[in-house]
Amino acid sequence: MDDRTYASALERLETAIEHADIHPELIERLKKPKAILTVSIPVRMDDGSLRVFEGSRIHHSDLLGPGKGGLRYHPDLDLEEMRKLAFWMTCKCAVLDLPYGGAKGGVAVDPKQLSPSELERLSRGFIARIADFIGPETDIPAPDVYTNARIMGWMMDEYSKVVRHRCPAVITGKPLSLGGSHGRDTATGRGGYICVKELERLHDWNPEEKTVAIHGFGNAGQAIARLLHQDGYRIVAVSDSRGGIHKESGFDVPSIIHHKNHNRELAAVYCEKSVCEAVEARNIGNDELLALDVDILVPAALSGAVTGDNAGDVRAKTIVEIANGPLTTEADAILDEKGVTIVPDILASAGGVTVSYFEWVQNRSGDVWSEEHVNQRLEERMREQFRLVRETAEKHGVPMRTGAYILAMQRLGAAVEAMGTSHFFNENRS
Repeated sequence: MDDRTYASALERLETAIEHADIHPELIERLKKPKAILTVSIPVRMDDGSLRVFEGSRIHHSDLLGPGKGGLRYHPDLDLEEMRKLAFWMTCKCAVLDLPYGGAKGGVAVDPKQLSPSELERLSRGFIARIADFIGPETDIPAPDVYTNARIMGWMMDEYSKVVRHRCPAVITGKPLSLGGSHGRDTATGRGGYICVKELERLHDWNPEEKTVAIHGFGNAGQAIARLLHQDGYRIVAVSDSRGGIHKESGFDVPSIIHHKNHNRELAAVYCEKSVCEAVEARNIGNDELLALDVDILVPAALSGAVTGDNAGDVRAKTIVEIANGPLTTEADAILDEKGVTIVPDILASAGGVTVSYFEWVQNRSGDVWSEEHVNQRLEERMREQFRLVRETAEKHGVPMRTGAYILAMQRLGAAVEAMGTSHFFNENRS
């Protein structure tokens, strides 16, 4: 297995170590995932043929609690990429002070090529294969790329059949009728929005004077765009995998979202109820969007969007990372040198896992929280952890990303110390 992708993720730990007193035994524990399970999943297709798919689940760490992380369906599922994402989940949960470790997994499949019945059989077959590897006290999966609430519902139901009792707490991101939580659909975007509002408060911004470009217009990108638009921020550019649109005076975000979700294409429109009319705008590529002269850039697509090759072209003054790993370490160095404020992914994109935690808590207690209550608790937690990350960064004279990793390492390190390190055992030997 090629360890270069995973090693690149660990580089940010090395930077944190330089600025904080972190026990070396923690680093040793974090360098390797706790366990990796790979399974084959035979599925009877609609035409009667049999196909065998490959799935995997990775537990990175359980220092702070059971594993937590998404399950994705993707034809190019990369185990090395999964290891990196599981590591980031460990750090993300620690930054938000959640009682979870990191996990990740999925199935190598193009779900668009399967019928709904085939997709259900695959989802249930996958859970049947990994049932002994997950559980409310062991590892709690959630939706990710090309998976959704319906698929999570099938998975929860299948796991419940395996263990012979209904068990909603094994999966989060479920439909509301199956134990899902209000506010989960928009939680990742809302978490990033809360981070923007904290910056607004700190710097006394006037939202109407700030321009925003959003790279990636899925659930998270749409959610943060809608919330910022409501507050008066000018959303001047958005993009999806096929390209983007740019309009200096800003877009009517609800109209674009309506058109995108109903027609599966991104277009510059203004909608009056169900009737949408095209508005004047410029078509741009994703690379051009990243280089726009805007106040705030929100990378909300896949990882590695900004690299050492194009970071010099970025003109945004603030970057709020909604995607996982949208900036490489090389890009970080260039943007830090330029004085760009970066709110890191392990903080800014943590709204989703935080509301997943709320869903897990509701399932285990039998309680149901209103959307208002969920959003209030999310705001309280995001604001508090934003403050602590910022204070940690200022204390050590480092960027917010390094501050976030220091905070995460301190919390994970406290768990290691509590179990006993070499210092403890050497002292007792003498």
